[in-house]
Amino acid sequence: MRTQAILGFLSFTPYVQEYVDAAHSILNHLGSISPYHRAHHAPDINSELPSDCTVDQVMLMHRHGSRGPIGEHKYISHLVQTLDDASDVVQEANLSRELEFLRAGYSSNLTPHNLTILGRKELFDHGVEFALKYPHLTIGEILSSDSERVVESARWFALGFFGLDADVRISTVSNTDDPVSWITPAPGPACPKFDYSFGQQATLTWSKQYLPAITDRLNKLLPGVGFSENDIHGALFACAYDLAARGVSPWCGVFHPEELADFEYERDILMDASCAYTLPDNMAPLVGTVFVNKLIERFTNSSGDSSPLYLEFGHDVTILLALSALGLAKDDPPLSPNELRPDRKFRTSELTPFAANMIWERFTCTRSFDEPQIRLILNDATFPLSICGKGMDTTLGTCSLDTFIKANHYSTGIQFQDETWNKTCGL
Repeated sequence: MRTQAILGFLSFTPYVQEYVDAAHSILNHLGSISPYHRAHHAPDINSELPSDCTVDQVMLMHRHGSRGPIGEHKYISHLVQTLDDASDVVQEANLSRELEFLRAGYSSNLTPHNLTILGRKELFDHGVEFALKYPHLTIGEILSSDSERVVESARWFALGFFGLDADVRISTVSNTDDPVSWITPAPGPACPKFDYSFGQQATLTWSKQYLPAITDRLNKLLPGVGFSENDIHGALFACAYDLAARGVSPWCGVFHPEELADFEYERDILMDASCAYTLPDNMAPLVGTVFVNKLIERFTNSSGDSSPLYLEFGHDVTILLALSALGLAKDDPPLSPNELRPDRKFRTSELTPFAANMIWERFTCTRSFDEPQIRLILNDATFPLSICGKGMDTTLGTCSLDTFIKANHYSTGIQFQDETWNKTCGL
């Protein structure tokens, strides 16, 4: 029975890709709640390693797949109630083409927190692709955050990577002996001052600037309903989470490109102020050093027990904290909730969509390079290691492991509960 169910799932071909191809710009404006899509390749960077190079070691950090809403669910519910209360108005209205779907009513049956069927497929597909990319690397254990959707994501990835009959164990961070986890290092006892509310404050500031105009436009298109700004927020979230659940949403076509760009910026400043560069007191880079130090420990085999392959599963926060410690995708000046920055580097649609995957490779070559090299592949695109400065290879976006370690002196100079950590985190 279990095998039949899985085979039935694998034969399911959702229309999400067809929809994605037709509306690719939408996926680029939903921030960290975008369905998975491959990142843009950096110009002039060769994505293929030279033929004399071999990947010896890989460390994967994978975000969970597309899920239902969490805190945003209240806005979607508010929207549904508003439309229900105005159903007579909607039926009698002369609806524009993009709002015609409301004639049949709009309801939402999204399950908060849980992986969607498309989220499961994202992880299964990534497991298959990963196995094809690194057939020479094997592992018998997977590490995950304790979150149910993350553990399930790890299981779907494992099914794609190992197949049905493989004997693989999925452990969670609560079963490790580490005093602080590189997968879920904050918030919590490890850093009590780490506070996601800064992101909420930034979001509130920006949403006050762009939501009123959309609210006014839709109330003119459909007078008598009385859309509030909360309803408009709900419609934007409905667009994103309908995509995550079914691959299509009638709400996505309601918004203009510039309105989606404003929504994307809202999502970016939320994450930037929650767990990246505009979180006060350099908190995010500090906490992100746990991941960077673990990466260096493994790639140098300083502990003497390094594995050729690490498969680990966490959250968008996990990836953004690591990037912050590395100084990658950093804007100067920092992003502000008072002004949209169209040329910004920090775009969570590209950095951490659902099912985002950060792959670190250690590779050696017989001719091209004399020393072991390190490469970052983020969402199927090489992410140039600009932190290495002039030591970065401009063709591949890589640098030597030694150069990488020296470039990360900030991270290697910090340890959990040292003076800097305790002062910053309030321990």
